[in-house]
Amino acid sequence: MTKNITLALDEALLDQARVYAARRGTTVTALVRDYLVQVATSDDRVARARSDIKTMSGRDDFAVGNKDWRRDDLHDR
Repeated sequence: MTKNITLALDEALLDQARVYAARRGTTVTALVRDYLVQVATSDDRVARARSDIKTMSGRDDFAVGNKDWRRDDLHDR
């Protein structure tokens, strides 16, 4: 279930937000909703990323492949 909220914004800011949204084919409501979703879930994303990194770093089946290059080859001008 969605709930409506009321925001108090400076008129000039609201006008700029409307133009920004219109250029992107969306609404100010959608912009605010998307931003709040990002803010509300950022801690979860960070925790998942840290967990994934920890899991990957503990794996011993990680292979990069053969090193058939030299440092100078990487910086060849």
